[in-house]
Amino acid sequence: MSTQICVSILPKNITDAIDLIGKAEAAGAGFVEIRMDRLEETCNLADLPKCTKLPLIATNKLQSEGGFFAGSEAERQHTLLYAALAGFAFVDVDFSSSLRMQTIAKLKQLNQKIVVSYHKFDGILDVSSLERILDEEISIGADICKIVLTANQIEDNLPILNFVSFASAKAKLVCFCMGELGKLSRLLSPVFGAFFTFAALEPGNHTASGQMSIKDMKSAYKLLGIGQ
Repeated sequence: MSTQICVSILPKNITDAIDLIGKAEAAGAGFVEIRMDRLEETCNLADLPKCTKLPLIATNKLQSEGGFFAGSEAERQHTLLYAALAGFAFVDVDFSSSLRMQTIAKLKQLNQKIVVSYHKFDGILDVSSLERILDEEISIGADICKIVLTANQIEDNLPILNFVSFASAKAKLVCFCMGELGKLSRLLSPVFGAFFTFAALEPGNHTASGQMSIKDMKSAYKLLGIGQ
């Protein structure tokens, strides 16, 4: 059983990113998500894939998504294309972006692997809605389909894990609940078939609500007798 973990980092500059990537690698991460929305400069972005053997995922979150990017949508998509040219393994394209199809078409021309990500910040969805979103992500060219909801009660994790248990047969799926009450699905989604889950590098350095540290996640897997 694979329980792969993607460590999400929010570096201020390239030097900071290289340091954080090294720490994530040492902690046993399978992937590293580079949140580009706080990067002060990107002129040496190609240095990041060169510093590690881990697959890097480029993500650029808007302020409305809990991120820091305040530019236009065209500027946000441009940073993602630049990450593709810099050699990142994956680029994350927002499902709700008005420019998603143009960006995906350009990324496909570059033979870039793509994560298409859907977020719902105020609750969960029924199974038919989840299936519709997954099918659309697959149809528009996602190599990894990401669907992230928000748990308002502990029971919200259960239908999401059930969805992962059968939907992960259709695609490489990353799906769980955010929020403090969503930790159960964050932790267990890989056990139910998710391609990977997300963790913070260290306690207090989370990039999304409810993120556990990679150390705590690995300790929980060990306690539960779940193999890495």
